[in-house]
Amino acid sequence: MLNIAFIAHDRKKDEMVNFVIAYEHVFKGHKLYSTGTTGLRIMESTSLQITRFMSGPLGGDQQIGALVAENNMDFIIFLRDPLMAQPHEPDISALLRLCDVQGIPVATNIATAEILVRALDRGDFRWRDLVDKYKPGVDGDK
Repeated sequence: MLNIAFIAHDRKKDEMVNFVIAYEHVFKGHKLYSTGTTGLRIMESTSLQITRFMSGPLGGDQQIGALVAENNMDFIIFLRDPLMAQPHEPDISALLRLCDVQGIPVATNIATAEILVRALDRGDFRWRDLVDKYKPGVDGDK
């Protein structure tokens, strides 16, 4: 079971919902997380259960970032709107930086999201089991 997060900017929420509907069978059986409205919209349209955080601008991106920093996230689908300025751009940049630091795959558009989900469906994320096995303990020891 992997930890997967969904984030979508306002003009990308419909696209995210349709994507998750199309791949609902792949997401079942995994622990799902999302920022507030995105998660609500997905749950209203699917049978998936999602742990919802605050809206992105209110700290939801940072809450997901905290899971990434602790290496408790396996991949993120973050449908960004590159044509609209976001008031919380520093939070978005910090989240993407953390994903790079921790080696967490993040899809920022529907094309890369599909690649990640198809890889998940094939079992290509089994390498995360090794990462989970060797996570540092609370005191930082391996």
